[in-house]
Amino acid sequence: MNFPVFDFHCDTALALLGNDRNQAGSLRKNNGHIDLERAAKLGGYAQCFACFTTDIPELLRGISPVLLFERELATIQREVDKNSDLISIVYSMEEVEENRASGKMSAILTLEGTASIDYNPALLEDLWAIGFRVSSLGWNEKNPLTGSNVTGGGLTDLGREYVKEAQRLGMRVDVSHISDEGFWDIMKITDAPILATHSNSRAVHSHSRNLTDDMFRAICETGGVAGYNTCREFTGEPSDLDTACDHILHFMELDPSGKHIALGGDLDGVDAMPDGFEGVQSYPALALRLLSRGLTRENVMDIFWNNAVRCLTVR
Repeated sequence: MNFPVFDFHCDTALALLGNDRNQAGSLRKNNGHIDLERAAKLGGYAQCFACFTTDIPELLRGISPVLLFERELATIQREVDKNSDLISIVYSMEEVEENRASGKMSAILTLEGTASIDYNPALLEDLWAIGFRVSSLGWNEKNPLTGSNVTGGGLTDLGREYVKEAQRLGMRVDVSHISDEGFWDIMKITDAPILATHSNSRAVHSHSRNLTDDMFRAICETGGVAGYNTCREFTGEPSDLDTACDHILHFMELDPSGKHIALGGDLDGVDAMPDGFEGVQSYPALALRLLSRGLTRENVMDIFWNNAVRCLTVR
């Protein structure tokens, strides 16, 4: 069975801009982790394309966070428009399902890091209108909204305002890069499903970017999901498809329903992945390994598609 793939996180927009942040790479065919020619061979494909911004100068390569954001967004829009026979930007999960039924792929806009909007909750409504459906509060640096998994430090008052405004609009809040303190601060105020779009299990591999068991349970209680991240550093050594499965299966032990586990490959955003995983074309191999490790087809279908659709459906 060729499972469809709904992936919560990639950095393909940034990768297509190149090291100087000013290239015009092709989404249809490239040498990165994701292109449409490979994705079209899956049983359906929906990809959350992150627009990444930060205030760390060495990552900006001489341009402002606003300009970087504008170039990433323009890249996604241009490439989707050029390949409209294969993919479209979607605004709802109904459109995602309609696209899958017709053999078309879906692009969902997400925000990773909030430097591009000057950490301003008032600008979220404009992002929602454009099509953004998920937002983190920051990346690996401390900012006016929150601390990160690198710096520590909890939510500020502005950060709380940001969470509330995002959820008022129906935008999902992503906690993947946040500090432990910030995570629990969000849990105290959330009234909507929380996403860890690309985070693994800290019990399987101890890393500050991964989720503790209590964090994962808390996400489940909100109705949210955690997406498996292919980053070798977060997966652990020896790193192969079985190690990847270990993270997913550990989450299954905590959530036997399997309704709160998803995919968030971090493709085009990582330098090394587990042996046996080379890009979007490798998701079928991961599915087969999960089946061989004892998951049912229903379990895999939930992880690869259904859980993400359910979590992003705004009621």
